[in-house]
Amino acid sequence: MAFHLKSKEEKFFNLLNSHAELCHEAAIIMEQAFEGEVTKEEALTVIDAKEKDADILVNETVEKLRSTFITPMDREDIQLLISQLDTTIDSMKDIMDKMCMYNVGKPNEGAVKLIQIVRKCLKHITKSISYMNSLKKNHVKVEGRVLEVLRLEEVADGVYHEEMATLFRECTDPIELIKWKEILNSIEDVIDGCEDLVGTFRRVVLKYA
Repeated sequence: MAFHLKSKEEKFFNLLNSHAELCHEAAIIMEQAFEGEVTKEEALTVIDAKEKDADILVNETVEKLRSTFITPMDREDIQLLISQLDTTIDSMKDIMDKMCMYNVGKPNEGAVKLIQIVRKCLKHITKSISYMNSLKKNHVKVEGRVLEVLRLEEVADGVYHEEMATLFRECTDPIELIKWKEILNSIEDVIDGCEDLVGTFRRVVLKYA
């Protein structure tokens, strides 16, 4: 089924695109913080602002779902996509909040690799959402991005287990161990959320492409 969008219908895709871009931008600044290019406090401030902008987009999406008779996708699919995106940016803010609250030091190489994977996943997710207003033409491109996110998630699993093993083997400060264990778990949750998002993409493609 091809989409022939009216302006009100196009608005839903614009909202999803804008939210995905906020997630990707948040991932970039988080990566810069983990790599030492900006302070964790600066990164938290930026991500907090983006998270507030994302909340506005969620509210606008819900309101438009209530007031629009015909939507370009099932209402449940639009609601699920915007909710999963919002969980993603909330989780990234939570990671930076923990980094600041726990006053942790320089991240290990494994933690940096995981954040780099988050950023790469969200780049593919953002691109996939930009294709959704023309799934008939772009479903193959969406599937390619989906497969890449799934590949990155598998890589992240290996990095996570290796980093966690290193943490328990080498960290002699039990308080630091607890701090980093929680942060690493939170990063893994974001990557798992990216996997859930592309699972939603696949279901949407099966419905509409």
